[in-house]
Amino acid sequence: MTKLQLFTDKMAISLSFLCIAHCLLLPMILILLPSIAGLLAFDDELFHRWLIYAVLPISVIALLMGYLHHRQKNVFITGSVGLVVLISVQFLTASQLGKYGEVILTLLGSCIIAYGHLRNYQLRCKKPHCTPTQQP
Repeated sequence: MTKLQLFTDKMAISLSFLCIAHCLLLPMILILLPSIAGLLAFDDELFHRWLIYAVLPISVIALLMGYLHHRQKNVFITGSVGLVVLISVQFLTASQLGKYGEVILTLLGSCIIAYGHLRNYQLRCKKPHCTPTQQP
């Protein structure tokens, strides 16, 4: 179980950073190299939707397993808030969010999720039965 939880935390952090990189770097690449825009034949909304489909189950599994191990509600709540923000962006339209609202909320949600999983990972990696003299 421990390996699964650690793997899912790492995967969720990686997917969060993939989302951040997509939101920040892709527009810059398209501005600097407009000729590759035709090669990128995927829909931006479709990419976000598939990323949500990947992040949601992985994050829920990792956060829940981590909570069952370390019992830190704040870590579980932090990750859950990030998921809610990320999912909410998918249901709101561009006119509701404004020109940059979707990007800002997506980045915020991704950062919150990544932070929640990082804390989850750190707490999970601590040795549960160490005494102060046994710690390195």
